[in-house]
Amino acid sequence: MDVETRLRVRYAETDQMGVVYHANYIIWMEVGRVELCRALGLRYRDLERDEHVHLAVVEVDCRFARPALYDDEVIVKAWIAEANPRLVKFGYEMRNAETDVVLATGHTKHAFLGADMKPRKLPVAHRGIFGIKESGQ
Repeated sequence: MDVETRLRVRYAETDQMGVVYHANYIIWMEVGRVELCRALGLRYRDLERDEHVHLAVVEVDCRFARPALYDDEVIVKAWIAEANPRLVKFGYEMRNAETDVVLATGHTKHAFLGADMKPRKLPVAHRGIFGIKESGQ
């Protein structure tokens, strides 16, 4: 399953030439990831509050193809690329909504951590949401 989220490039996200500053793509990935999880029936807030599980970013990759500009509408597509009880990898594609041109692609990898910030396995009750089979305990 993938989820698409639309956003409008704000002036504050751009440089003097009206081009989106590269770090903002990482923020857009987070927006896409949170909306994907919400669509799958899992809110980050609930996972942290109820299960004391946090998703710590351990790897980020972003490949830039074309610039996004001030006031462009951008579609952020997010999906789960890989998952096991200890790690989840999300994939992303960012496109210009008007032209459908790919602006950037990337991924983030996250480790499941307990409230003590030590690695832990994702509780069995939530593994299906991430596509993790029961045998992966």
